[in-house]
Amino acid sequence: MYTGCMAKHKSIWQQIGAYLVSGGAFFWSGYTAFAVFDGLLSLAFLPAKMLANAVGLTVNYLLQDKWVFSHTRHARKRRTSVLRYGLATAGMLLVDYLIVAGLKSVGVTPYIGQFISAGFFTVVNFVLYKYWVFAHKDKK
Repeated sequence: MYTGCMAKHKSIWQQIGAYLVSGGAFFWSGYTAFAVFDGLLSLAFLPAKMLANAVGLTVNYLLQDKWVFSHTRHARKRRTSVLRYGLATAGMLLVDYLIVAGLKSVGVTPYIGQFISAGFFTVVNFVLYKYWVFAHKDKK
């Protein structure tokens, strides 16, 4: 049975589905980590949020790279995707912190603020990841 390169290529709908599942893994791993760092360990908001993001971002990168935007028919340099992921993440983290902290300053708990921020980034990140961070070039 032939299981060549074409079998590895995902349709846009399969990619969106995989992206949403991996986004859920990113969100819930970071959310759970925040609950541990904030609720159980009583860390201050910023260190708790930063550590929780480190957990979620690690899960996210691995799933996006190895599952969602990976297919053998195309070439992509790992160093390039890691650099682009780091740059995109730095900008997104700043915006995420501003969203969650801003909502916290007006009385919205960070636990709800993270849901609001996640909704914003669901669409933004898919486009950014697909067309820049994990973009592939056709092999010649």
